[in-house]
This record gives sequence, C-alpha cells and structure tokens, in this order.
Amino acid sequence: MHEVVFTKRAITDWEKLDERTRARIAKKLKEYSINPFQYARKLSHSKIGTYRFRIGDFRVVFDVEKQSIVVLRIGDRKEIYR
Repeated sequence: MHEVVFTKRAITDWEKLDERTRARIAKKLKEYSINPFQYARKLSHSKIGTYRFRIGDFRVVFDVEKQSIVVLRIGDRKEIYR
C-alpha cells in the first residue's frame, strides 16, 4: 500500500472542493493507493505531473516516489490541464 502525500498546491486545491467531493476523492485515493498503476493513466505531457486518476469529473495529478503517491494537483477535468 502506498502512502498518499499532498503538496501545498494540492492542499489549496483540496480546500476549494465541497465536502461531498472531498469525501468521494478521499475514498477513491484510499482504494487506489493499494495498486495505483491499475487505475492511473500516464499523462502525455508531464508538465504538471506524470500520472492522473479519473474520479468522476475530477482529475488527481500525481507522481510516484518509492512507496508514496505525491498528489500535485486536484481539479475539474475542464480546468486542470490549463
């Protein structure tokens, strides 16, 4: 199981979300941390990160370092890649 770590930017993104969305994303991150590569997709342009999770209309952009999932950004799919 991988540890989930948030960057300062990810914490800022997290705080902008409503409680229901936070709960949904937290539940999925816990589930995905067991085997992250089963659910992750590699980003074609690694400008903002290497991988992403799709959780409904939201994307969680992250990198993997040893046994940690480092969450870089969290946002709506329409806005996250801009």
